[in-house]
Amino acid sequence: MSNKKIIIAIDGFSSTGKSTIAKQLAKHLNYIYVDTGAMYRAVTLYAMLNDIIDKNSFDKQQLINDLNLIQLSFTFNPALGFAEMYLNGVNVEKEIRSIEVSKLVSKVSEISEVRKKLVQEQQQMGKDKGIVMDGRDIGTVVFPDAELKLFMTASADKRAVRRYKELIDRGDNVKYDEILQNVQERDRIDSSRKDSPLVKAEDAIEFDNSDMGLNEQFERIMSLVNDRL
Repeated sequence: MSNKKIIIAIDGFSSTGKSTIAKQLAKHLNYIYVDTGAMYRAVTLYAMLNDIIDKNSFDKQQLINDLNLIQLSFTFNPALGFAEMYLNGVNVEKEIRSIEVSKLVSKVSEISEVRKKLVQEQQQMGKDKGIVMDGRDIGTVVFPDAELKLFMTASADKRAVRRYKELIDRGDNVKYDEILQNVQERDRIDSSRKDSPLVKAEDAIEFDNSDMGLNEQFERIMSLVNDRL
């Protein structure tokens, strides 16, 4: 393998397994993995904990005012093999994955000031390359010059089944219909927001993994990486 380091940008709809493949690639290549969705989820959790947002109301201006109080960082957990999300020094990896956060994160992600702050932080993380980053606007906004851009897609029901299994395995009490509705609603908000909507970058490779196992997916994507290296 060459010493050349690249940026791998993985975008796509929610629950398409972006983080799973991103973690695999980062581990294999010894790259840094950044889950940008976790950053938006952590800001959402902050807003929930500080009574700025709930399912009925959202004080956007208060969140904008509080942005400089929100410190986000990733700390590598050797036992897990990936970095976990910390919000103001506290590990919130489990809390940010709840269905409650999932229901509100797209509303928080729509706010331009939030996106601007997080995009700046993400670009800083990638300045030395050797990074795998996943999210909604990595190939279009964060790293438009990334050497490899992937756009992950899968049918809504396949994605809902995956997410449902993940949450059930974790011990969460959730209903499949609620998850499917959440997936569809997030697709709608993510694709239609004014600031950095979820769209496939012109030079991104579309990857539909509805009927693909993890090993096949990894091998196919790894061959794309090797082409770039």
